[in-house]
Amino acid sequence: MDEWKRDVASGLVVLVPLLISLYAIAWLFSFLAGLPLTDAIENPLARVAVTLAVFVLAVALVGMATRTAGGALASGWLDTAINRVPLLRVVYNASQLAVETVVSGDTELKEPVKVTTWMGARMTAFKTGRRSEDGRMVLFVPTAPNVTTGYVVEIDPADVEPTDETVEEAMTRLLSAGFGDQPRPEAAPLSTADD
Repeated sequence: MDEWKRDVASGLVVLVPLLISLYAIAWLFSFLAGLPLTDAIENPLARVAVTLAVFVLAVALVGMATRTAGGALASGWLDTAINRVPLLRVVYNASQLAVETVVSGDTELKEPVKVTTWMGARMTAFKTGRRSEDGRMVLFVPTAPNVTTGYVVEIDPADVEPTDETVEEAMTRLLSAGFGDQPRPEAAPLSTADD
């Protein structure tokens, strides 16, 4: 019976993320193909291609515009206006930070490290590439399995332990609440005998 449960669980681990990904792709395709921008085009694939091309062109044009004095002024005004709306401010700033993080290509933003917290517990954290005024490293310690929440901590660099993990390995462990971790040889148990 336990073997059957393990097989079902393994199948779910493979199929559920795959089905969710396929559903997300299908939804995005339908959304892009259904935009009124491409009503005159019959072929759904061509509609999606045109929509994506227009989006890329719009992104490039807005990017060029923000490098001008007027564009920078408009961008600043937009930031100020959105930051005055209580709930929208949180979503807007989080989205902006996420995009800046991805676009910046800074490898420090994606490097997993270990930090030792209370009572000797080690936790997975990620470098942000920032430092506090007193020179401490600013790290993000995500919660598991919801990695979109967590703690921003300032740690002395001497207390940050580098790991040989990739981002994917660290994220897999966090998202699976430790169950998706790659098996590694177990260390010998700590001795409890008195000296």
